[in-house]
Amino acid sequence: MVEIKLLGVTGCATGIAHTYMAQEALEQEAKRRGYSIKVETHGQTGIEHALTAKEIAEADGIIIASDIDVDDSRFNGKKVIKVPVAKGIKEPGKLIDEVLSPNLALFRSASAPSAAGQSAETEKSGAGFGNLLYTSLMNGISHMLPLVVAGGVLTAVSFFWGIYSADPKSEQFNQFAYMLKTLGGTTMGLMVPALSAYIGEAIAKRSGLVVGLALGMLSANTGMGFLGGILGGYVAGFVILLLQRLLKPLPDKEFRGLKAIFLYPVLGVFIAGSLMWLLTDPMQALNTGMMSFLKNMQNSNPILLGIVVGAMAASDFGGPINKAAYITGTALLAQGNTLFMAGVSAACIAPPLATTIAVLLKPKAYTKSERSAGYVNALLGSTHITEGAIPFAAKNPFINIPCFMIGAAVAAALTYVSKISVPAPHGGFIILGLVNKPFLWVAWILVGAAVSGILLAFFADRRSKKVGVTDGGTNFDIFSGEEAPAEVVAPAAQTTVAAPDTPIHSEQDPADILDKKNIFTDVEVNDRDELLKFLADKSVELGLASDSAAVLRKYQAREREGSTGMENGIAIPHAQDDSIPNAAMLLVTLKKPIEWETLDNSKVDHVISFLIPEKGSEDHLKYLSNTAKLLTHSEFVSSFTSATNVDELYNLFK
Repeated sequence: MVEIKLLGVTGCATGIAHTYMAQEALEQEAKRRGYSIKVETHGQTGIEHALTAKEIAEADGIIIASDIDVDDSRFNGKKVIKVPVAKGIKEPGKLIDEVLSPNLALFRSASAPSAAGQSAETEKSGAGFGNLLYTSLMNGISHMLPLVVAGGVLTAVSFFWGIYSADPKSEQFNQFAYMLKTLGGTTMGLMVPALSAYIGEAIAKRSGLVVGLALGMLSANTGMGFLGGILGGYVAGFVILLLQRLLKPLPDKEFRGLKAIFLYPVLGVFIAGSLMWLLTDPMQALNTGMMSFLKNMQNSNPILLGIVVGAMAASDFGGPINKAAYITGTALLAQGNTLFMAGVSAACIAPPLATTIAVLLKPKAYTKSERSAGYVNALLGSTHITEGAIPFAAKNPFINIPCFMIGAAVAAALTYVSKISVPAPHGGFIILGLVNKPFLWVAWILVGAAVSGILLAFFADRRSKKVGVTDGGTNFDIFSGEEAPAEVVAPAAQTTVAAPDTPIHSEQDPADILDKKNIFTDVEVNDRDELLKFLADKSVELGLASDSAAVLRKYQAREREGSTGMENGIAIPHAQDDSIPNAAMLLVTLKKPIEWETLDNSKVDHVISFLIPEKGSEDHLKYLSNTAKLLTHSEFVSSFTSATNVDELYNLFK
């Protein structure tokens, strides 16, 4: 039997969760069919599992499930399909069928030259103009987002010394606060140029980036704002494509350098800049009008604004409608409006928390694996990772998605009515210290989540009474929202298909920071605080931290914010402190279970703990979200809780 070899590429605007969930979904579906697959991921930390020329040459099909631009010129002459990342999560089987279809024409990238002797059936396919517009916009957002996060947080921190602490004329003036606000404001000022540059880069590569950067600066300096930046990116990209076509008669061999260094940038900036210059006044008016309209709505009709924003954010969980609300919030944030983003964030956090409430209210209406996924979503939601709600939405979309939209709208509307401000576009409850009314914000999010959770539980209960709930022999597939055979659920190995009895592996693995000396079995402690002290002391003994008292305080502070107890006897306490130089993971099994506030009211006897440097917030999110993903797989939980020695635990994660 001929082995089917598939390749995948996944990427999303934030590069935190969608990217890796699409990767895992494709790998699981390939494993179910007995195919091999390797998936290249474009996350916030960069490109991982990069595809080699040999792998591309041998591939039977390539699936690009990405909302950002990826280099597709290397796939010329292969069978390729290009779809948004959400389809990679929801429809992996359909995508594999499409890419292996004998009727699919071979791919030719728009950015690659035609090869001599290329087959007549080879065509530019797989994306289309609409997909190009969308992926280029997501490429701009992906590169812009870290700048907005960094700038927004630094600016917000500067206010800790007083609202006027950066004003030299004020009595509150503080030199350090002034420096922070200057750094934050400068970084936020790069938002529009970066957005425009990387939209242009997605369309026309390096020359598009250069011209897009120039038009982005023009937009930022002339009051055209982020709308001008978006338009400028598209104008830059398509002007360069036009120039490439017009200058094609000039032979590449003699004029390639001249085109790239002189003709494209000079003519591109002149032509595209002239077009944007003519549009300055109408774009200024449009940008100012939109910002004023939204600002007025915040004051005059916050409930209606909350309904619109909440419905958008919870309608497609990271798709184009969700992104429209998110982009608007980010743009307003860059202009100093922190109120709008508060509602957007609330609407994104509420859906995964709603699934936790639903499975707690009606546990018998859900399978065991659905309940596990719902419990884990409490952690995902609190860190602004909405993807955990996708499986529940996909299982009964015409009922469940409206339930999510209603709760998200309630959370957003209450947030706007209360005039809560959030200065960063991501982070969830991790950034509560920067929120002006943190406890009220959390309360409104929980109210919205409760509304959705009650509705979800009601309809799930009705459905279970009609069709029943099957718990034995099957597991809930967290990507398709359907029952799947037990052997299908375990995540696939990194590059090829593993047999059903192969140990489970996690992708983008927290095991990268695990060492055998960090694993302790049969530890005897009497309670949670004693365990946290054990972890803090061991962190210093192992050279993972320099101050055990500081680490212990961070462990305890995190537990006060909300228990890290999960279910099935597992807890995942974590500490982030400047006494920790590098991220590390510790595993502990206890001789006897201890009391801990858990989602299923069980005692804890297995602990996964993370030590995170003060500047490692991105790693913090990544390690926690990936661990949470692992805990949705019943096979992994079973293997973890039944492991009896250091080698078994180490090999399980590795």
